Amino acid sequence: MSTLVITDLHVSVETDQGTKQILKGVDLTLEQGSIHAIMGPNGSGKSTLAYTIAGHPKYRVDSGSITLDGEDVLAMSVDARARAGLFLAMQYPVEIPGVTVQNFLRTAKTAVDGEAPALRPWLKEVRTSMEALRMDKTFAERNVNEGFSGGEKKRHEILQLELLKPRFAVLDETDSGLDVDALKIVSEGVNRAHSNTGIGVLLITHYTRILRYIKPDFVHVFVDGRVAEEGGPELADRLEDEGYDRYLTTGTSVG
Repeated sequence: MSTLVITDLHVSVETDQGTKQILKGVDLTLEQGSIHAIMGPNGSGKSTLAYTIAGHPKYRVDSGSITLDGEDVLAMSVDARARAGLFLAMQYPVEIPGVTVQNFLRTAKTAVDGEAPALRPWLKEVRTSMEALRMDKTFAERNVNEGFSGGEKKRHEILQLELLKPRFAVLDETDSGLDVDALKIVSEGVNRAHSNTGIGVLLITHYTRILRYIKPDFVHVFVDGRVAEEGGPELADRLEDEGYDRYLTTGTSVG
């Protein structure tokens, strides 16, 4: 069973006003098969954690470590992290003009696995996953995310998750911009991937509504770049009732 370990992680970014520290000592351990929810107010560092795990160059790691089964993730290139089994579903998926969904998915699968999938079973798997996510088959011929609605972009992210079969998936506010029907479809896709492959899930969200469909084993509350509290699913219920005010003290930055 794989383990992703984040230890005393400090991360900063360059802004117009100078260097700003975002993460201020994050400790988190995820075991494959478990579902962790990261919750917290805007600006608390949730997305910074996601993109640091994925290797976005904007985020500078000042100290601390991220390891996957003892291997130094921070020393890996972005594509090496993907091949090692780390997956990021972005809050705002980007358009890729000139590249069809079908070609993108097969190229990604080939890159991750080191060899191209056999065509006939691959096409069947793609078609089955698209049907489960209620994606029209014509999407396979469209350019990646070009002209997609918000819900279509998020379903395409989960389609990638189901097909690439990573060891750990970081879902950065996958529920943002989704109506009730799309939220349920996307959540079912995450649960299906979790059930079929035993992936570990790091689910980043502001709201508890997605947690009605994706049940976390652990909930972590981020405030001002740190984990302010940890607990089980009952912690999310408490946040629904009480919000984040009790964590915020005078001078705490949550912008």
